[in-house]
Amino acid sequence: MMGTKKAGYGWAVSAGLNAALAAISAKLFSSHQIIRYGLVLLFNLTMWGCYVNSLRALSSLQATVTNFATNFLTSGLAGYFLFEEPLPFQWFSGATLIVVGVLILSKSSIHKNKARTE
Repeated sequence: MMGTKKAGYGWAVSAGLNAALAAISAKLFSSHQIIRYGLVLLFNLTMWGCYVNSLRALSSLQATVTNFATNFLTSGLAGYFLFEEPLPFQWFSGATLIVVGVLILSKSSIHKNKARTE
C-alpha cells in the first residue's frame, strides 16, 4: 500500500510539472503559434494522464492538492527565473502554507479515518 501511495504522489507531482510546462511553453514560444499550441496540447494531455494515474493511488483531495501545489510552485519559480517576474513576500508565504497543507494531507488517510469510526 505504501509503495502505491508513493507512486500516486509521483504521478501527482508529474501532473503538476506538466501543467506548469504547458504554461511555460505558451510564454516561451509566443511567436511560433504551431509550436506553442502543440506543446501546450502535449503537456496538458500528459498532465491529465498523470493526474488520472495519481487518482488510482490517492484520494481525489490528495491528488488534486499535490497537483495544484506542484503547478503553483513550479509556475511561480519559472516566472521568476525564466521571465524575471517579481515574487512578492506574499507569494512565499502562500507557497509555504500550501506546502504545509500538502504535507498534512499526505499524512492523513480516508481509510484510517473510516476504520476508526467502525
